[in-house]
Amino acid sequence: MKTGTQNILIAVCLILLAAGLRLLPHPANFVPVAAVAIFGGTVLPRRFAIWVPVAAMMASDLVIGLHNLILVTWGCYALIALASTYVMRRPKFVRGAALTLGSSLFFFTVTNFAVWVWGQMYAHTWAGLAQCYEMALPFFRNTALSDALYTASLFGIYALVLKYSHKALAKNPVT
Repeated sequence: MKTGTQNILIAVCLILLAAGLRLLPHPANFVPVAAVAIFGGTVLPRRFAIWVPVAAMMASDLVIGLHNLILVTWGCYALIALASTYVMRRPKFVRGAALTLGSSLFFFTVTNFAVWVWGQMYAHTWAGLAQCYEMALPFFRNTALSDALYTASLFGIYALVLKYSHKALAKNPVT
């Protein structure tokens, strides 16, 4: 198997594993969704960078259940994956950290705005919008923490798997 193909398979397996974590019990908003989008957008070829992470989210949402803002959330993750294809062309820790925090803020801002616009929970006034964002702050904490933890984990595990799989191939080349 070519090394590039092997790297893609490893990345796709990690993405599917992370997306599968959404199906296990977890604290509210403590999920690897943005991490999957950032990781996929960074390590997969551009033609797969958006579709693999979003398809994994779609599949897990079909199990968890759909809601009226699903296109907004999937759109956010697609944009996060797209952004990572540009921001992480030359991966650096600072870029990755900034992208991760920026992704958390972007998702929080867009999805809560959508809740306010299309939902019935808050008055459609400036005060209602402010209340919507205020009430969502506890969820943002979990989102930001999980984005940081899962993004670091995906990149760290990927680096370790690549390191040891390449060492194993060097010792025992497949012909």
